[in-house]
Amino acid sequence: MKTPEVAIVTGASSGIGRATALALRARGCTVYDFSRHGADADGIIHIGCDVSDEARFAAAVQEVVRREGRIDILVNNAGFGISGAAEFTDNADAKRLLDVNLFGVVNGCKAVLPHMRAQGRGRIVNISSVAAPVAIPFQVWYSVSKSAVSTYTAALANEVRPFGITATAILPGDIRTGFTAAREKIHAGDDVYCGRIAKSVAVMEHDEQTGMDPAAAGRYIAALALKKSVKPEYTVGFVYKFLVILARLLPCGLKNRIVGMLYAK
Repeated sequence: MKTPEVAIVTGASSGIGRATALALRARGCTVYDFSRHGADADGIIHIGCDVSDEARFAAAVQEVVRREGRIDILVNNAGFGISGAAEFTDNADAKRLLDVNLFGVVNGCKAVLPHMRAQGRGRIVNISSVAAPVAIPFQVWYSVSKSAVSTYTAALANEVRPFGITATAILPGDIRTGFTAAREKIHAGDDVYCGRIAKSVAVMEHDEQTGMDPAAAGRYIAALALKKSVKPEYTVGFVYKFLVILARLLPCGLKNRIVGMLYAK
């Protein structure tokens, strides 16, 4: 009888992370949720962890290794969003977002790699976003963080391949989750920008709340986490795959003008 794969999903207390954890559990994996808030539920084991804290992340990974003897899959999903004009977003807020969205991924990879290298195999899945190739106005730091995650993952994939470890970035589009309500909104400067900040955020929130079912995204991510081999990057959903391809084919100026018409009028 095959031993269940051992998977860690960060931010699995809700949203895409929860859906991914449930999908991995349904496929027979032993699943750990690393999040600040949560509890054991639905067969998923919770370990309290602030992903922006490198030492705590490493200690949580060590605890999984102590219990299970190995780690097969890491899904770096934890993250949050900030909306507002770049000009009026405090650097401290931007750095706080990067500490979670980017360095939370870095901390996770650094924590699991020695164990995966020792066992000669492992899969790292980093959740990026369509907002990486398509920079969203008034959501600049979210786009910056996810662009960095995609670039980090592509470089990491080449570094760790000789050890039997594979890494991939997954780019979801708009998903119906609590991410929308949890977004930190910076309203400063909306008068200067003639109400365009609030209008842009309203468009984003509408798209998110009419977007993909998180369960479908979770199943897709779980399937890739268990796939025998993976490419460095995948986009979730046919429409978003088309948009990402289009964004990379269009001249930069034209692409940015179209995005501006959608989100910055």
